[in-house]
Amino acid sequence: MFRSLSLRAQLFVLQLFILLVVVLVAGSVAISMQEQQIRDAYEGRMVGVARSVAQLPSIVEAFDDANPSQTIQPIAELIAQSTGVTYVVVTDHRGIRYSHPNHSLIGQMVSTDPSIPLSGETYIGRQTGTLGESWRVKVPIYDRSGATVIGTASVGTLESTLRKDLNDDLPVLLAWLIAAALVGSAGAIYISRLVWRRIYQLEPEEIAALLETRDAMLHGIGEGVVAVDDRGRIALLNDEAKRLLDVSDAALGRPATTILEPGLAAMLAANGGADETVLAGERVLLARANAATVDSRRVGSVLILRDRTELHQLLQDLDGARDVTQALRAQAHEFSNKMHVISGLLELGRTQQAVDFISRSGHGGSVVAGELAPGITDPDAASLLMAKTTICDEKGIQLVIDPASVLAPDGTTDPVTVLGNLVDNAMEAVGPHGTIAVSITEEADGCTITVADDGPGIPPEERERIFEPGFSSKEAALPGSRGFGLALVSRVAARRGGSARVTASASGGAEFTVSFSPTPSNARPQGIPVP
Repeated sequence: MFRSLSLRAQLFVLQLFILLVVVLVAGSVAISMQEQQIRDAYEGRMVGVARSVAQLPSIVEAFDDANPSQTIQPIAELIAQSTGVTYVVVTDHRGIRYSHPNHSLIGQMVSTDPSIPLSGETYIGRQTGTLGESWRVKVPIYDRSGATVIGTASVGTLESTLRKDLNDDLPVLLAWLIAAALVGSAGAIYISRLVWRRIYQLEPEEIAALLETRDAMLHGIGEGVVAVDDRGRIALLNDEAKRLLDVSDAALGRPATTILEPGLAAMLAANGGADETVLAGERVLLARANAATVDSRRVGSVLILRDRTELHQLLQDLDGARDVTQALRAQAHEFSNKMHVISGLLELGRTQQAVDFISRSGHGGSVVAGELAPGITDPDAASLLMAKTTICDEKGIQLVIDPASVLAPDGTTDPVTVLGNLVDNAMEAVGPHGTIAVSITEEADGCTITVADDGPGIPPEERERIFEPGFSSKEAALPGSRGFGLALVSRVAARRGGSARVTASASGGAEFTVSFSPTPSNARPQGIPVP
């Protein structure tokens, strides 16, 4: 039945139950403490009265009279009345009363054991006598010399009197407890309503369903989602974001600046809201950062990531295919022109001139006029260099491959990524009639790729920044479309335990040298293959 109540009602009932238990316990403790305080107050008063009676000279001297009660009884009544105690009883060393509120009991033996005060000790406790149950104090009375016990002084207050004093205090105490209960109940109503409003008036089942739906959506979408709180710490990572950033759940709760690439961290700080192309590891990502707000209050930032690695690969494949197609079209056109010349010579009967023309034509239009270095046995790298040679010929660029170059297959696309990006950059730098030199060496500790050109070169102050993501010395047609090739080359080299550097070539251009070790056993090739 309790579970059938709404969350708001359950919160109120639970808080009210806890409040009532606390009030009842607190009230019981307060009543007990008040009762003890009343008893302690009476006890202190009775001890003082009893000792005063026992030391009063007139009382001590009256023990020598023929009728001690005649002197002691009036004094005892006066003391009891003035101090507010119920009775003051004085006895001799045998326990015979010399004073009592009930005059008829004077001269009789006390109804309780007088042995403790007669032994010289003080007794404090609860006993039932002729007047009823009382809280009493008994002290010994010594003679004038103070050496011999000659009697006792008993001072007491009825338990009914103590209860009456407690009952007089109870209304005020109960009023405070009731007020506390009412205030607490109002607080319980307010808190239950506040919690109900803060959770958007949803029930636990609805919250659980929303959480399950949110998790399913976040972890099922194809974009990476990274949520950062207002303190700059990562609060959420979906599965795609973990894959793209190569992180695990251990990143949750850590500062975003220690987990994300500097470019992504800068986007989060700026919250520009525009799409930007960034490099994360060896992946090209399209990222967007937006501020996260709740009730018009900023609570953090959200970073949306899209993987553009395959798109870049397809675009580069398309560019390579287009370049090869243009080269083949040009060569087909050249071949057609040569065939027309030969046909015309033959029709004119100039056979010898036709033979001489064929001899001068050489290879007759093969895709690659020369032979690549025989030491390059990696088929992907060989195909890449063959295509680049043809494209360079078409553009009037001389691509020179060191015949002593050596490159064996290593099971990854890393050499192709490095070669493709370096040669493409060199082709853009030299322009027509330029020269590009490629040299590849392999040793036991790894491979070194060198690409030099005779272009304008790279200023010394830009040689360190040239490998930073997004930095380019050339103007981009589209924002964010340049500055990733050399950054990718640098990261491939770093992952393989090597390095990438740029110096001035012998001809005054740029010379890029990339070295990397053999592929480690746990390597995960992620480079973007370049056609």
